[in-house]
Amino acid sequence: MEELFHGLKTKAAGWERKIVFPESMDSRILAAAGRLAKEGALTPVLIGDFEEIGKFARELDISVEEMEIYDPHKYVGMDEMIGALVERRKGKVTESEASELLLDANYFGTMLVYLKKAHGLVSGAAHSTADTVRPALQIIKTKQGVGKVSGIFLMVREEEKYMFADCAINIAPTGRELAEIAVESAKTARMFDIDPRVAVLSFSTKGSAHSEETVKAAEAVQLAKNMHPELVIDGEFQFDAAFVPAVAFKKAPDSEIQGDANIFIFPSLEAGNIGYKIAERLGGFAAVGPILQGLNAPVNDLSRGCSEEDVYRLAIITAVQSMGQT
Repeated sequence: MEELFHGLKTKAAGWERKIVFPESMDSRILAAAGRLAKEGALTPVLIGDFEEIGKFARELDISVEEMEIYDPHKYVGMDEMIGALVERRKGKVTESEASELLLDANYFGTMLVYLKKAHGLVSGAAHSTADTVRPALQIIKTKQGVGKVSGIFLMVREEEKYMFADCAINIAPTGRELAEIAVESAKTARMFDIDPRVAVLSFSTKGSAHSEETVKAAEAVQLAKNMHPELVIDGEFQFDAAFVPAVAFKKAPDSEIQGDANIFIFPSLEAGNIGYKIAERLGGFAAVGPILQGLNAPVNDLSRGCSEEDVYRLAIITAVQSMGQT
């Protein structure tokens, strides 16, 4: 794991990324930002009162000299930002409403990303997923051709690396949404030097059972192939058929995936969430994420139970994500 993140940090450092941290008065956030700035991995952008942040940083013995600090209450470009938000929301908010929204650190930080004054945002240590994702969906929005944001986990155990999606956002994705998740997951995997081999999971392997669920999985595979013919993807697969060569040989001998899948697309949020937690708790994998994918610029959501190390890692991932989008 340390080697993986050392490589990602080195990659990000050369691009001089600026990552927004709206929750600057959280000790985990400030400590991680201090490490990132000190190591030169990226420039942390903190949101809040300059005096309060400075005092808190001194208490924690953290230097903010290499960071940028924006106070929404004193920001000289607020009129420009209000106008940009009203225009972006296409009349859904008035200037007065936009002015009020931009006093919220998540909305203000998201607008910094939208206006290209920063490259990405990390929040959620003290806010709900909805508080983090809603401004991103309203302002940054999804990439062309992508209908839904999805959440992927990088699962790491020693030299093994796999990706699990969607484990964070979409409760019951359609076949088209599963196809989009598969395509975006393959793009995310390449960030981590994973050559994507995608398995769409179900309780059936290649027609061994028939239901709406299995048809949806098979449909997702075909749609993904239509979108990106070069993508190695197949299904529907039971997990063992996607992961164990001997089982794949018996159940899906003609498949391009022969027990060597490294990206697993779960049919529902319920299955994905359970799956990654089983791998983490019983399998001894470290789960990094969720990494949000499908947005025009990276915004990532922390767990409120996150550690300083979680913040540090997700910020590096966010910086690397932005390199492919800016």
